[in-house]
Amino acid sequence: MSKKTKASRLGASTSGKPFEFNPDYSQVKRDLRRIGILAAIFVSVLVILSFFQEQILALFVK
Repeated sequence: MSKKTKASRLGASTSGKPFEFNPDYSQVKRDLRRIGILAAIFVSVLVILSFFQEQILALFVK
């Protein structure tokens, strides 16, 4: 494999400047925050429903 091909596969530019990896994770952070909020809401709903479990089951067992 030639040096030119190897450099282009590694992401180095042909002008001699090193390739700068600068990803933007703002969308990932936003999605993770949304997932965390939804998980907290679902868990809290399940905890609240667990307090009324007997009354809810009594409605369907009649």
